[in-house]
Amino acid sequence: MGRMKIRYALLLVFGTCLASEHAHWSYSGATGPTQWSTLEADFGTCASGKSQSPIDIRHEAVHDVKLPAIQFAYQPAPLKIVDNGHTIQVDYAPGSFITVGDQRYELVQFHFHHPSEEKIDGQGFDMVAHLVHKNAAGQLAVVAVLFTPGTGNPLLDTLWSNVPKQENHELASGVVRINAADLLPADRSYYAFTGSLTTPPCTEGVRWFVLRHPGSLSPQQLKVFATRYPMDARPVQPLNGRDISASK
Repeated sequence: MGRMKIRYALLLVFGTCLASEHAHWSYSGATGPTQWSTLEADFGTCASGKSQSPIDIRHEAVHDVKLPAIQFAYQPAPLKIVDNGHTIQVDYAPGSFITVGDQRYELVQFHFHHPSEEKIDGQGFDMVAHLVHKNAAGQLAVVAVLFTPGTGNPLLDTLWSNVPKQENHELASGVVRINAADLLPADRSYYAFTGSLTTPPCTEGVRWFVLRHPGSLSPQQLKVFATRYPMDARPVQPLNGRDISASK
């Protein structure tokens, strides 16, 4: 992959790309997922890639192995939140990270998809949070937290009540502080596989960790997001023989 393509992928993931600089894409119609690869030359991997995300995690493809636990070291940070036209995204201050084996990945941002992009044995979930991380070499790792309706999550109330009314206008609060750890379920066992970004340019080589146990959100919290984004999920992609590992 060329340096420019890597840089472009990182700019998109980290929310610093100006929408006017690149082709408009969406989740339906003429600019929807089936057409992404035709919208811009750099989007070709969305169709030609063999390790695309999201996937349906089928039990017959899963291997239970002794994987290292994900060590979460998230710290409170000032809230920086934006509706970027595709999702609600929170940009995270430096200093929070995960460690998986001998690899450390800094938390850069997290965002949401409704319904969930990932499925497990064909079952979708009501929403998913993608926590995006980057290591010192610039490689990406995403922790996916699935959500089902139930008890409300206080962090989501804080986020939803602070989303700017205008798209692409970031609210940076010096008063409101959040902790991404509040999105995580108590049981943090996970599925692991290699995949891609789930948005254009669909860059591959992303390390994925999908937590096996969902968190919960209230029906009202789900409604607030779904009203803004009735559907912002890419369909599942072919596994193409990839191995999926599951921590015990």
